[in-house]
Parts: sequence; structure tokens; C-alpha cells
Amino acid sequence: MYKKLDIKSWARREHFEFFRKFEEPFFGLVADVDVTTAYARAKALGVSFFVYYTHRIAAAVNGIEEFSYRISGDEVLVYDRVDVSATLTREDNTFGFSLIEYHPDFDIFYKGARQEIARVRQTQGLFTRSFEVDNLIHFSAIPWFSFTSLSHARSFAFPDSCPKISVGKIKEVNGCKMMPVSLHVHHALMDGYHTGLFFELLQQKLDEKL
Repeated sequence: MYKKLDIKSWARREHFEFFRKFEEPFFGLVADVDVTTAYARAKALGVSFFVYYTHRIAAAVNGIEEFSYRISGDEVLVYDRVDVSATLTREDNTFGFSLIEYHPDFDIFYKGARQEIARVRQTQGLFTRSFEVDNLIHFSAIPWFSFTSLSHARSFAFPDSCPKISVGKIKEVNGCKMMPVSLHVHHALMDGYHTGLFFELLQQKLDEKL
């Protein structure tokens, strides 16, 4: 479900009209987050750390209204929930696009994520399902190495305003487990301030007990 944003009274109306005309309206950055506590809790629960931190990322996304904004023609839709379209790998090292519905209850999210992972691994090709709405984040994990920057393949002709989040390999820094997180967002919908809110809230979500 969604509602339409009142653009006329939106404080960022001029920003929206300016940046949405760009050929490349996305901007991005990479920051490390501390996953020491989250990693320990996932292991204590006996659950997949991938699913655990994906839930924490989805919780942070759903905790900031601007991350639920999507451009539709000349309008901005505000969704009441943002799900996760993750790239899921198979044994042959290919991947397929998935849809993992967000739920604040981790047990419910975990069950759905495990079912979706199993489904994608039994399919072939890239598009394993249809996507009728864009209340999504595009999510991927690159666990083979840590990174300090990242770019995405983009079709400028395809209208897209979904945030893109990627994570890399965990590294040990002064006894802490640090994980790089790449965030790319549409500048017509949000600014650097909102990316700061995301990383702050994500760290809180990673540190809190489920």
C-alpha cells in the first residue's frame, strides 16, 4: 500500500525537480559498520548471519520515511513497507533476483528468507519471479573481499528510484568485526543527511537485541 506525497508542500520540492532530470541522479558512499555484536548474536541463535544482517538493514530502511519514497511519473509514492530484492547465489556461482518481504519480527522474516533462498537455488536464470511494485531495496552481498568504493550497472533509460545497498567481507579492526556497507540513493528523493540517518540507525539495529 502507498499514499501520494504532497509535492507542492514538500520542503524538498525544488531539489526533487532539479535532481530528477539528471541522467545519473544516484549518489553513493561506503562506510564501515560494527557487526561484532550482531555476528555474536546470530551465532548464538544458530541462524544465518546473512539473513540476520539483511533483516537489520531492512529494519533501518523501514525506519526512515525517505527510503520508502519512489518516483512514479511526476508523482512520489510513499510505501508503507519496503521489502528486499536480494541477489542470491547458486552452486554454479550464478545468481537470481529474489523478493524477501520485510517483517519486524525476525522469526517471520527468517522463515520467509530461507524459503526464498531455497526457491532461487532451485531455479535458473536471472529473473526468477515478477516484480509488480518497486517498494524494494536492491540488495547484494560481496563476501569475498572488503571494499572502500562500489558502483552499479545502470540503465539510464529504465526509470528507477530504489535504494541500492551492498555489503562486503568482514574485517578485524582493533578486535572488532567491521563490515563495509555501500549505499546508493536517488538524489531527487533524499540527501546526504538521510544517508547519515541510515548509517546511524543501522548501527543501532545491529547493536540492539532482537
